[in-house]
Amino acid sequence: MTEEKKEREYLSNLLKKVNVRIAEINETIQLKSDEVASMNKHMQDHKTDMDHLEKNNMREAISNFALLGEHSIENRTRLHRLKDTAYFGRIDFVDEKSNDFKNIYVGVHNFQDTDANKNLVYDWRAPISGLFYDFELGEGFYETKSGVIKGNISLKRQFRIRNGAMDYMLDTDITIHDEVLQKELNQASSAKMKNIVATIQKEQNAIIRNEDAKHLIIQGVAGSGKTSIALHRIAFLLYRFKDSISSEDILIISPNKVFASYISNVLPELGEESVAETSMEEVANEILEYQVNFQTFFEQVAELLEKNDAKLIERIQFKSSSEILKKLDEYVNYLENEGFNVTDIFVKGKPVPAWFIRESFQKYKRLPLLKRFNEVVREIVDNLFRHYRLEIQYKDRTALHTVIRKMFPSYNPRMLYKGFYEWLGKPELLKTKAGNTYEWSDVYAFIYLKYRLEGLKSNPKVKHLVIDEMQDYSQVQYKVLSLLYPCKKTILGDVNQSVNPFSASNLPIIEKVFSGATTMTMLKSYRSTYEITQFTKRISQNIEVEAIERHGEEPQLIACKNAETETDKIKSLIAQFEQSDFNSLGIICKTQKHANTLYGALKNEHKINLLNVVSVAFGSGIVITTAHLAKGLEFDKVIVPFCTEKIYQTEPDKQMLYVACTRAMHKLYITHTGKISPLISA
Repeated sequence: MTEEKKEREYLSNLLKKVNVRIAEINETIQLKSDEVASMNKHMQDHKTDMDHLEKNNMREAISNFALLGEHSIENRTRLHRLKDTAYFGRIDFVDEKSNDFKNIYVGVHNFQDTDANKNLVYDWRAPISGLFYDFELGEGFYETKSGVIKGNISLKRQFRIRNGAMDYMLDTDITIHDEVLQKELNQASSAKMKNIVATIQKEQNAIIRNEDAKHLIIQGVAGSGKTSIALHRIAFLLYRFKDSISSEDILIISPNKVFASYISNVLPELGEESVAETSMEEVANEILEYQVNFQTFFEQVAELLEKNDAKLIERIQFKSSSEILKKLDEYVNYLENEGFNVTDIFVKGKPVPAWFIRESFQKYKRLPLLKRFNEVVREIVDNLFRHYRLEIQYKDRTALHTVIRKMFPSYNPRMLYKGFYEWLGKPELLKTKAGNTYEWSDVYAFIYLKYRLEGLKSNPKVKHLVIDEMQDYSQVQYKVLSLLYPCKKTILGDVNQSVNPFSASNLPIIEKVFSGATTMTMLKSYRSTYEITQFTKRISQNIEVEAIERHGEEPQLIACKNAETETDKIKSLIAQFEQSDFNSLGIICKTQKHANTLYGALKNEHKINLLNVVSVAFGSGIVITTAHLAKGLEFDKVIVPFCTEKIYQTEPDKQMLYVACTRAMHKLYITHTGKISPLISA
């Protein structure tokens, strides 16, 4: 019998066993459902003659049956997934100590033949499955709770199984066969991020399976799969530490709703529940209890790209730096030592000397500043009773609070934040917008001051925090996040893809905030063809990126006579796309205004999705959006319109252009009228 015939037989036998298991689960679900229906009917029929204890017992039994039913449904979903793509790899391994020989089939889920007490498929996250990702033929090892198991790999085989049928199998002696990777990378894009368990590379596997790092920082170039790797890492941690962490204990901070929707099915595909997702704006709103109006990060970037205002840049740079943290700490010290103007007072005719008020204030040094006044009042009240047997009633106590608070510049954190810039001698650095709205750069600086004045409750519910697009958060924001979430973290991004270089964080900044962090880098780009990657390297010349050897057409620079011919050219590129086998075309503009204008010119002739800041989902087809919102997404084809010297010239423009071009998987077109941007011609 040929090897291929043996493998097809193994798959066929496995699928038969899976079908039997599904039938058993269906029967169990039906039985449970019938039992619950029967118990509910019994309760309805006997509600008058059942006592309280019987009712409670019956309700508990119904609840337990319902939970068992849910568990069975989850198992059935996994088995259906197993029927579709049973496994993707096989390793033949001999344990050198016991001489035990194993055929290890690696898939998305574990499947055991309970009759033979044998694993027919191993979960990709199981320790033994690491052999498939980390070793070639020859010596190999994997770690278990009881120690390191060494041995020899005599066979390494890869499969593509879809809808329960084997498309192909390949024997290989390298980590993940290039042919399999190339086949996967050459596929058209999809509307959702896909799991990559079949093609995880050795360096990616090391990141996914890192158990030791308290804070793991992943610096990955555009197209390196860093977000996907972070999600697979979460799936691994949920599997590895299932007794101490669940999907409810994990929070992802992602850049926007569109991106959150794009990545939303990766964990369910890997057999885990989705995890909660939030944004830096939502985090701020929760801390500030929705009482403070502020500009969003998206609005700040749009303002920067449209105005290139030197004063705005100065404000952003200062409020994103370690300098402002240092100055805010100095300001709080100043308020403590010199801001509290204490005087002698009389309460009900009895004297309270200034030294006693000052001493009481200093006594509670461990408390945040604004939390001390209650304690000062309590000390005064206790002292008046002790010395004069004078009881201070509620109304007089409230008046005393008012007197003490008036000795301080303000009890309002917003007034004290304004006072901070006056104390600095730079009141011009605080510029609020209409409706007393803070600029985005003020939000976390204000939260940090508020923390120093009033304290900040940490969030004990979150046991693992994932921070995506790490380069877009400032040192001040990271400081607040470290206070709010003292848990383990996976922090990922690309310092070359900042959409606002004036508030961006580099690796040394992030490593400084999260001391003892482990940093791992990913330099290989899998998204774009070799030609597109080489082209994008010329836009941002300092980037160290290794292009995968997947070849395609050179990016096309298309000069147009005027705006009308540029629109016509974009229409003809859309028509080409509509006749092709590709799934997605991204038309990526610098600003939302450009995106809106182009959408208006194209929407009547083609079915086009416009992505903007209120969009909540990413679909396939033709999408017009900005580079800011396209970050993390990928398209088969990308058009970057209006690439002129006027539109793309500054440092933020360069970052936007780099982000836009690196979204392209297979083809890239750049259109312009007049002179092309110097960022391209260079």
